[in-house]
Amino acid sequence: MGAQQSGSGDGGGREFHRVADALRARMADGTYPLGSFLPPQRDLAGEFGVSRDTVQRVLRELASEGWIESRQGSGSRVVVDTVVKTQRIRSYTPKATRQRQQSTLGPLLSEAFEQPEVTLDVYTLTSESLDAHIRLQAERIRRGDIAPRHIGLRMLLPSPDLDLPYPRVKDDKDDQRLRDRLHDITTRHTKSLLEVLKGLAVEELVPSVDVQIRRAPLTPTFKLYVFNGTEALLGPYEVIERPIELESGEVIIAYDVLGLGATLTHHVKDVDPDSPGSVFIDTWQSWFDSVWHRLAE
Repeated sequence: MGAQQSGSGDGGGREFHRVADALRARMADGTYPLGSFLPPQRDLAGEFGVSRDTVQRVLRELASEGWIESRQGSGSRVVVDTVVKTQRIRSYTPKATRQRQQSTLGPLLSEAFEQPEVTLDVYTLTSESLDAHIRLQAERIRRGDIAPRHIGLRMLLPSPDLDLPYPRVKDDKDDQRLRDRLHDITTRHTKSLLEVLKGLAVEELVPSVDVQIRRAPLTPTFKLYVFNGTEALLGPYEVIERPIELESGEVIIAYDVLGLGATLTHHVKDVDPDSPGSVFIDTWQSWFDSVWHRLAE
């Protein structure tokens, strides 16, 4: 049975999410880097004070999401790079103007937060990945590593009453369980993201914080990040077939979208308004603004 059965009320579900979020964060910040093995299940259960059943369910979920590869007798090995939901990024910026050992979402967001004025426009299916990334930046702020004066986030998500084509049960498109699961994930991480960013203002660590989240009647077929109006990442959602375990412990075959492993294109605005990078940034910024002001609620 799943970990939902191991506690009273919603305790099992809360413990599952707590452990899963903690392990994702450790893979994100490099505590468990690419190619390393997670601690044994017994050790994880003892550290987090949960049952082995809960740990096993968390590991199955992380394997399903593409974070780890688990083999009986060998443990669970990290197979994703050391940033949350890393994507391969193809950069269209001349090497002469940008030196970077790795171009991934995590380092780009870190660079954006190193500026005194941070603005981030995001169009995505859920807020799960962004929540984890923002938490890492909040820790940098609390340690005093960075000190932005203003953080502004605008995030566009699909309307909750929209009949999304994914994720869905492969053999029953009318089954609502995966849509309900997606809604729960989005709600939980959106609430967490809001609490983290507003907490920075309450603690007087960042003088100005402005977080706005709107819903648009559009099915995301791509994800878009615009950093400080000067850099952008754009990538399509590829539809895949994969097993998903529900909180009841039931495993179903689903049509979902590929976030992990999808290629993102990276563009940078420069001093030439007619350069490919500048045109790209201006075009997608205008698209985001048009949806934000005219369609989103």
